[in-house]
Formats: sequence, C-alpha cells, structure tokens
Amino acid sequence: MECPYCHTVGSRVLDSRESSAGVRRRRICDNCQKRFTTYEKVSFVPVMVLKRNGKKEIFSTEKLENSLRMACVKRPIKDMEISNIVEKIEILINKNHQNEIRAGKIGQMCIKHLKKLDHVAYIRFASVYRDFKNIDSFAKEVELLKR
Repeated sequence: MECPYCHTVGSRVLDSRESSAGVRRRRICDNCQKRFTTYEKVSFVPVMVLKRNGKKEIFSTEKLENSLRMACVKRPIKDMEISNIVEKIEILINKNHQNEIRAGKIGQMCIKHLKKLDHVAYIRFASVYRDFKNIDSFAKEVELLKR
C-alpha cells in the first residue's frame, strides 16, 4: 500500500472493521509514521446484460435502482427497501457465476420482489417490463393480482 503522504510503499494495519463500504482498515506508514484509512470492497467480474434487441451492456446497479425507483414514485416505500432489492438481485446474479444474463431474467427478479413489496409499484414496473399493448392486458394483470 502506498502512503498518501510520503508515497513510499509499506504500511502496517492497525485496525480492521466491517463497514457498509466494505472493510475499513486503519494503517500507519512504515516510513513517515502518519496514519491513513483504506477501504476494501469485493469486486466482481462485470456481468453482461443481453437486451431484447440483441445488444449487450454491462450490468448496472444504478440503472436497476433507478428503474425500481420510478415504479415506486409516490408510494410508501423506503429507499432502504429499494436498495435491499437491488442488493439481493446483484447477489443472485453474481452467485450464478455467469458472464451474461438476459434482461428478462432481471426483470422477473424485480417483479417478484415488487409483488411482495407493493402492488401498485409492481403493476407500474410490469406495465413497462411486459410492454402492455392496451388496456385489456393491463386489466388482465390487475385481475390476476387481485386473486
């Protein structure tokens, strides 16, 4: 580890703690004796998302979270609940150790979580994800949800 003060390589770890950002390590430089903090986070191999149109793009938790937030606008859903869904989906995707995943599979995971969380947010997300063509397909989905 390079010291941010004197730029020499060599430091000792004084303390390690788990944090929301990963592992927090308090270090001391072997050369100048100044202390600094580093954070370690697990980095996964990027997963490619196969879109309906055949294109591929890198999986983005930000994009997933934004689409879930749009479905949850003006609903009594906490930010933490949306973040938890995103985290669960990211873990499932990385757990499968695949390089690619279909966008539809991610959409199905979102629908499953939203259906448990809030029916209105679920219908909003489903209307975009399932590409409802008319009011009948929308009404059919609402009727299925009522049962």
